[in-house]
Amino acid sequence: MSSFDVVIIGSGPGGYVSAIRCAQLGFKTAIVEKYNSLGGTCLNVGCIPSKALLSSSHHYAEIAHFADHGIEVSGDVKINLEKMIARKQAVVDQTVGGINYLMDKNKITVFTGLGSFVDATHIAVAKADGTSETIETKYAVIATGSKPSSLPFIKIDKERIITSTEALALKEVPKHLVIIGGGVIGIELGQVYLRLGAQVSVVEFMDRIIPGMDSALSKELTKVLKKQGMKFYVSHKVKSVERNDDAVVVQAENAKGETITLEGDYSLVSVGRRPYTDGLNADKAGVKISDRGQVEVNDHLQTNVPNIYAIGDVVRGAMLAHKAEEEGTMVAEILAGQKPHIDYNLIPGVVYTWPEVAAVGQTEEQVKASGTEYKVGSFPFKALGRARASGDLDGFVKIIADAKTDEVLGVHMIGARTADLIAEAVTAMEFKASAEDISRMSHAHPTFAEAVKEAALAATDNRALHV
Repeated sequence: MSSFDVVIIGSGPGGYVSAIRCAQLGFKTAIVEKYNSLGGTCLNVGCIPSKALLSSSHHYAEIAHFADHGIEVSGDVKINLEKMIARKQAVVDQTVGGINYLMDKNKITVFTGLGSFVDATHIAVAKADGTSETIETKYAVIATGSKPSSLPFIKIDKERIITSTEALALKEVPKHLVIIGGGVIGIELGQVYLRLGAQVSVVEFMDRIIPGMDSALSKELTKVLKKQGMKFYVSHKVKSVERNDDAVVVQAENAKGETITLEGDYSLVSVGRRPYTDGLNADKAGVKISDRGQVEVNDHLQTNVPNIYAIGDVVRGAMLAHKAEEEGTMVAEILAGQKPHIDYNLIPGVVYTWPEVAAVGQTEEQVKASGTEYKVGSFPFKALGRARASGDLDGFVKIIADAKTDEVLGVHMIGARTADLIAEAVTAMEFKASAEDISRMSHAHPTFAEAVKEAALAATDNRALHV
């Protein structure tokens, strides 16, 4: 029987990063992955492939604006969806290959098969050929991630009624894509196919899209996407989803109790994700699972069984790849006797539409509910020289600061390159920066980042210079 110091079950961003950090710290490490491809949901059917399609479709959409820049394109510009999907898969394969390289480089043993607990120190690996192998470990880390959720009355057939996984590999551009759920995944994939020529309708139960983010971001993104042609049905409860041959009929009820009917050729069910512990046999190790399906952990990500830890989507908190990475690193360092810490308030969230949406810290709604006195500074992208030069005029940066101490409590932005700009806000807040601190930092001109400085100036006695 093979024996290890640490065995990680699951090779997503949390699992493989945890394995690498464990190996760096001198632990004999193994990782168990159910599928033949390492990288989990994020690398295979999530973050990476969706961004590849977003990038490809963005290039296509940009052609419509070439004439504004004095670029004349003659002849027909056509979409080759097959080639676009193939490029997406090539990006995935290259990224996964990089993970395989890192496993070899760090001398991490990889077991392919379904990992399940025999007891707290033994893990069985059920392989595709029907054989099974049991390995022994001093510590175990559960990193089994999440799967798409659905609604009880929806039958997902993976052909016309689909999840995000199937939406990443369609054989044709939908004529009318009806998306159930206006969260990050639905909106991102919706924009991909909107750009490629599909009619896209979004049905959302809450009163706005991306409901977990600041309402100002939701309002601006809705305005921009409507301008691009996306249709929204917010405050609508889906009552039924039925397939009739190549048509999908979605019925939903609005706040007044009125029923609307939307008919499309595809329906993307994007109502969130659920923790995935199927087949883990956590009970055999004595590990507690909550009513919501999450592995219960303490502040050190330790389960009720002292030698077993859990990280990422399978535990409480935001289901984000970078959150899982931080947790994977944290567990490895705890096992090594170090004292790492994660400030969950400073885990940024991003929507990779165009314009991009990014945020960190508290929303204005949260600050207001806490009773904290606060001030807000905002600056529009259309007032930036860099934005005018590129034609990316939509969006703004909004900074919320404590009215008494001036400490930055939250930063919310929508616009070009905000997925990258948010790192400045995270850095500033990590060091307890005030709005004035940010306002006094020199920002290169002309850049999109100047919007952060100007928003900080606006939050500091309304001192923005260019509005």
